[in-house]
Amino acid sequence: MPLMEHLRELRRRVSKAVVAIVVVTIGAVFFSEQLMDFLAAPVPICEGGFAQSKGGNCAVLSFNTLTSPFTVTVKVSLMAGLIIASPVWLYQLWAFVAPGLHQHERKYTYAFVAAAVPLFVGGAALAYVVLPVSVQVLLSLTPDVASNMLTLDDVLDFTVRMVLIFGLAFELPLLLIMLNMVGVVTGKRMASWWRGVVMGVFVFGAVATPTTDPVGMIALSGPIVVLFFLAVGFSILNDKRRARKNKDTALSDDEASEVDLTPESIEEVEPVATAPMLPEQADGGRTDRQGRINGYDDVT
Repeated sequence: MPLMEHLRELRRRVSKAVVAIVVVTIGAVFFSEQLMDFLAAPVPICEGGFAQSKGGNCAVLSFNTLTSPFTVTVKVSLMAGLIIASPVWLYQLWAFVAPGLHQHERKYTYAFVAAAVPLFVGGAALAYVVLPVSVQVLLSLTPDVASNMLTLDDVLDFTVRMVLIFGLAFELPLLLIMLNMVGVVTGKRMASWWRGVVMGVFVFGAVATPTTDPVGMIALSGPIVVLFFLAVGFSILNDKRRARKNKDTALSDDEASEVDLTPESIEEVEPVATAPMLPEQADGGRTDRQGRINGYDDVT
């Protein structure tokens, strides 16, 4: 299509996606209180209020500004709208991109999405399971003379950040498998990285998680290490399958492939018609204008 048609198509797709997100967001406003309770559930709430909030056993959730209840409600509702309406806007994105993909590229895309969604959901679920332990460890550092006054906005941001970090981190092995599928890196090369990958994953787990306790770091890093070794095993099997079909796939860029030098029989020579003669070649082309015999300046 011309450029303007592409832009009109993009506008139609974006408009449908925005309408779906807005409709779901408006519906989520009526359930915003339940959503906030769900996201704040990992925090142990003090039953007796301020009088019982001393030390690190529990915390009191509060709003610090007059507009905080409104902004938190809008934020939670919009987040719910993006998540619940994701099938609609992801389909609109796919419908805009798919006509420009080849058949094998669509096949890889289907496989990537089919594996990416369960991995992200699994990471998000693990984060929600780990959150109560991490929150309790952090609250336990509070001295008895102090109280834990937490804003609901900070708690929601903390929960969402943990879920996103865990969910996206679980996509790393899938990225390695996709690189292997397109031939960028081999399984053997991945296996040689295992020491650096294990160290890097644990460093990433310590830095990326909002908590400073070892529980969150181990909970994030341990499954990623296991998934990495699973990705290495899959890549090695895929390399063996590819090598059975083409022996040259295992060669590096500076290695020459084997060439079959067995001589083959020559077929019968095909007769070729004589090229038309120029006027000065009326004698059969044996003598040219310079008097040379069988000259090479004309038709050889």
